[in-house]
Amino acid sequence: MEDQLIKQYKAKKMMLWVGMISMSMTFAGLTSAYVVSSTRSDWLSQFRIPEAFAISTILILFSSISFYLAKKSLLSKNIKQTKIWVLTTFLLAILFVYFQFKGFGDIIAQGYYFTGAESSITTSFLYVLVLLHLAHLFVGMIVLTVVYVRLLGGSYSGSDTLGFELAHLFWHFLDILWIYLYLFVVLYK
Repeated sequence: MEDQLIKQYKAKKMMLWVGMISMSMTFAGLTSAYVVSSTRSDWLSQFRIPEAFAISTILILFSSISFYLAKKSLLSKNIKQTKIWVLTTFLLAILFVYFQFKGFGDIIAQGYYFTGAESSITTSFLYVLVLLHLAHLFVGMIVLTVVYVRLLGGSYSGSDTLGFELAHLFWHFLDILWIYLYLFVVLYK
């Protein structure tokens, strides 16, 4: 029976890795298209990334730290502290989303839109990168909610912490992905 459980754990972790690699390939393709498109004559070379995106980057970094502390608390069987850290991670995620949309507002305030006459290829790429990442982050927030509910129900009080571990891995992946995207857009001119 235990052999079967180990096989299931490995299969679930492998499925998550395949999913994350697929997401990475999607973003690699988009950033490659960004590089190719930057040679266009209508590319905005002087466009400045709104400060709100820098703030959101700091927030998602802190969310990664708080989820790490949640896992550390879980491993030391401090469920109350684990709940606090998971809630902290979720609140930081909400703040991250807020600042992402504030960044969109700042882009619009500069006169650039996603589509239409006021759009540019530069800002359209930025919208696609951010919105696609946000879609994945919303999935991560749903996963955080499930983890928290399972914590309330005592699901992680024993040795079966696979769901928590998968959520932890996925959350760090999302954080690393955003930091990559942010640094790419800021540093690539």
